[in-house]
Amino acid sequence: MADHDLSGFERGAFTHGGSTRPVLRRGSGPAVIVIAEIPGITPKVLEFAERVAALGCTAVLPVLFGTPGRDPHPTAHGLLRGALYTASTAWNVCVSREFTVLATGRSSPVVSWLRALSAYEHQRCGGPGVGAVGMCLTGGFALAMAVDEHLLVPVLSQPSLPLGITARRRGGIDISPGDLATVRGRCEREGLQVLGLRFGSDRLSPDARFAFLRRELGDAFVAVELEDDDANPEAVLPPHSVLTEHLVDQPGQATRAALDQVLDLLRTRLLPDPA
Repeated sequence: MADHDLSGFERGAFTHGGSTRPVLRRGSGPAVIVIAEIPGITPKVLEFAERVAALGCTAVLPVLFGTPGRDPHPTAHGLLRGALYTASTAWNVCVSREFTVLATGRSSPVVSWLRALSAYEHQRCGGPGVGAVGMCLTGGFALAMAVDEHLLVPVLSQPSLPLGITARRRGGIDISPGDLATVRGRCEREGLQVLGLRFGSDRLSPDARFAFLRRELGDAFVAVELEDDDANPEAVLPPHSVLTEHLVDQPGQATRAALDQVLDLLRTRLLPDPA
């Protein structure tokens, strides 16, 4: 692929708590907050957002890091420049106080800003509620955002924080105990469903993390775990990004079925029955 010029996306900004960040939007209808993975809002993340908009929803993409539209694949800018871009973005995230990279039992500070964005978009776009799709480093953000009653569809695609350098970190996720208890209560009272996606061999999103979510949320946590052979072989990195870089976008493929499951959940929970 090549860089995306962001055509078809409205450019804006959102301010909360003294922090202003760019925001991209596309579509109309109930809002779905699409929170990109490192190195940022790539062309494949934008493709996913286009599918969300095609459902009849408003895809809302906050720019938390990276250059929106830039393609990190070596064919776009060369292997060295692509690697340096990804590495520099990851470094900036790791040293930022907005992201809790290593600590267990904590929600990242940036989640407060995302929750405010979600509430604003719900008021602006209408509908029964909002969806949130987090990816990789931001995967757990969608879970922490679900403390708010208007957040009806939390999707955790390969949630990767805290970084699994110890067994304790691998066996948890970046959410505070209080926030997790609130989400658990919503699952029990309201039937909230939390959808998680990962490849079985993915060390960034380890199986112990999904086991933790099963214990904490019970049947409300729906796990989709894929085989390595299901991943797009043309991707640069090992199997990881279910909805973007490792998606094989063909009917009958396991990653396409996972994508369709996400879209179906958004459609069911956020859009009126056409009948």
